[in-house]
Amino acid sequence: MKKKNIIGLGLVGIAMAVVFGLILTAPSGEGGLEKIYHARLADPKQYQDGVFSDTFFIKQGKYEFRFVPNGDSPQKLSIALKGPSFSFAEDFILESTEHGDVGKYYTWEYLGQDKIEIPEDQELQIRINPNGNVLGPVSVYLVK
Repeated sequence: MKKKNIIGLGLVGIAMAVVFGLILTAPSGEGGLEKIYHARLADPKQYQDGVFSDTFFIKQGKYEFRFVPNGDSPQKLSIALKGPSFSFAEDFILESTEHGDVGKYYTWEYLGQDKIEIPEDQELQIRINPNGNVLGPVSVYLVK
């Protein structure tokens, strides 16, 4: 009888080890994207004269903007990047999409030119202008 309990516990232990192994080796939800820059704008104190500004170093390559908006995020988010050999400016417009027939819900995304190519390693200045909506939270990512 005790031998069956030991075997049962051993099988449970092996099953748990397999589950934890699968969890630890599972790919991340970001699909291997490398975060180069991130700003979470949720406090009016982060803005000076209504504009958020920061600098960061970036290597040569192709990059893409990603956002985490919601219904209170700025309707228009103007982003400018400037460096010694690179300049970019875009007005991203927040678009909501309604889903569901019975239980309606919304998702939001910023539309605009979200892909850039940096010609050489350099320091960039980023300026994010929420066009007056400094209370609407939004996260801005630059990923590779």
